[in-house]
Order: sequence, then C-alpha cells, then structure tokens
Amino acid sequence: MRYEITKDLETGNALIDSEHRELFFAINNLLDSCASGKGRENIESTVKFLNNYVKKHFFDEEQLQLKNKYPGYEEHKQFHEKYKKDLKSAAQEILEQGPTFAALSKVNKTIGVLVSHIRTEDKKVAAHIKAIA
Repeated sequence: MRYEITKDLETGNALIDSEHRELFFAINNLLDSCASGKGRENIESTVKFLNNYVKKHFFDEEQLQLKNKYPGYEEHKQFHEKYKKDLKSAAQEILEQGPTFAALSKVNKTIGVLVSHIRTEDKKVAAHIKAIA
C-alpha cells in the first residue's frame, strides 16, 4: 500500500502540507525497502530518517500552534508525544524482526492513526491559523 496526500488530507497550510508529503515519502520508502528485500542498512537508514522527520514535523507544527495561539495545543502536543513513541516502537519492531507481516501491520496501523489525525486535527490547526490571518 502506498500513502498519498489526497485532497481530503490537504490542510491548506503550505508548511504542514509539504511536511506531510515528506512524511509520506519516507513512509513509502520504508515500505518499499521492506517489500523489495533491500538490505537491512537501507531499512535502518529509512527508519532513522522517518523517526527524525516526525520529530521535526511535530516541532514545526507545535511552533505554528504556539505562534498562532491554537486553543487545542496541549491535546495536540500530547498526541504528538504518544505518536512518536508508537512510531518508534513500530519501526524498532521492523529493525529487530525484519519486515514480517506482524511488523508491517503494526507500521501500517501506526500510519493509519497519523492519516486520521491529519484528516481531523491538523485540518483544525490549519483552519485556526487561516481564520486569524
């Protein structure tokens, strides 16, 4: 399964949307590496990039929220903290077990949570920023 930023996932905020595209690119690279049997080294570097990029993206999003006095900041930040742990756990499972069905299923479930978050919560952030601009 490939992940794409479709119209329903666009928030309308250029920074958020461009970073979501980068995240999906990294996710697709990880899944492609697993599916094609590429070396462990490729999977490790992709996992590292993905975890680092999620941290960067969440930081950037939180800074936008603070700058624009987003009222749901605390709850959004709590989601980010939990998600970083969940993603790290799912990625670690791939590193330890290889691209098994269970490990890939866990990654896909984790990505599904992110997609749902983008579709609802990130759109709220972007709408708030647009409304006060």
